[in-house]
Amino acid sequence: MENDINPPVSLRRVACTLDLLDVRHLSDGESSLLALWERHALLFGIEGPDDEILVIRARPHATVPPELSELAYRAVNEWNHARRFAKAYVGDPTERGQLPIFAEWQVPMRSGIHDALLLEIVDTAKSVSTTFVDWLHGDGGLLF
Repeated sequence: MENDINPPVSLRRVACTLDLLDVRHLSDGESSLLALWERHALLFGIEGPDDEILVIRARPHATVPPELSELAYRAVNEWNHARRFAKAYVGDPTERGQLPIFAEWQVPMRSGIHDALLLEIVDTAKSVSTTFVDWLHGDGGLLF
């Protein structure tokens, strides 16, 4: 069902929103956008059977050694219990056996989305991802 008032979400629209926020980003040309900061990256993608789900995934550059996996799960659980706007999780081990940490938003947008709301969601993800990574390096006591 087409919605003329709220156009569908697209990577082109997300890229324009990142430009409005002065967030430099890279594109793979098809399926994702990547914005990089000093301690983390944000990956933007459109998923779902009808390309209707905006997925924003934050990943700190630092990883956790496997011997600290219990601490990683406790920290992620604490974040999820006390915070809004992003679920956090411990990812599958990397090729080197390290554990990546993620924060993620999945927002269904089958009805479309107007520009102001897209801007608010992307800006919130940008801000919360920085807060998340700073917390992991600080009070979360997980990344060093």
